[in-house]
Amino acid sequence: MSVLLEIAVFNIESAILTAASGADRLELCENPYDGGTTPSYGFLKTASSNISIPVFPIIRPRGGDFLYSNNEFKQICYDIELCKDLGFKGIVCGILLADGSIDYKRTAQLVALAGNMQFTFHRAFDRAIQPLQALETIIETGANRILTSGQVPNAFDGKEMIQQLVQKANNRILIMPGSGVRSNNIKALQSFTGAQELHSSARVLVKSSMHFHPNAMNETIVNTFVDVTEIKKMKSQLIS
Repeated sequence: MSVLLEIAVFNIESAILTAASGADRLELCENPYDGGTTPSYGFLKTASSNISIPVFPIIRPRGGDFLYSNNEFKQICYDIELCKDLGFKGIVCGILLADGSIDYKRTAQLVALAGNMQFTFHRAFDRAIQPLQALETIIETGANRILTSGQVPNAFDGKEMIQQLVQKANNRILIMPGSGVRSNNIKALQSFTGAQELHSSARVLVKSSMHFHPNAMNETIVNTFVDVTEIKKMKSQLIS
């Protein structure tokens, strides 16, 4: 079985470059410093019109925690319906309760609303109490996969937990390691955990192309892009 590489992208130029670099799937996000939030309609529409590989937009109304009000839940539902209308193959979402458990009721509603779109429960999982019970709850919602770093900041450091999740899942749901995944650890991480899908942002900061920078603003502007060379290296590690 081939191993799939998903790349998180935060703007349309990165999305187009990544799709051409050998990545198997994109996670479409905005606001990297918030951990990724729902892309704008313009970003969604442009991506759906210009990218042929599967694209999964994140549906997250804001940064911060994953405890959502009723109005935020309505917003999530509308965004899922929009993604369905635009023809996306999947979405990335997740909701917790205040006690750290999975919000089974509302997550199951979102999985049902997604219909034929795949549903990835995102790294809200890494803030969940009792991860093995959280795994079972997410499976019960009908979600297709869990994106996780093993409940620590870096997936390689969480590889023992990820391996345990893969084994406990027993092919009932996909466990996809993500966070800190790079070409220097991706092969070892995949081999240790047995995961069949891996996630990385391959993020790089690029200096602005602006020629004029007002000195009085006292700032250095950088843009978040993807490192295409790094994506190719990761993909080569997975197929070697």
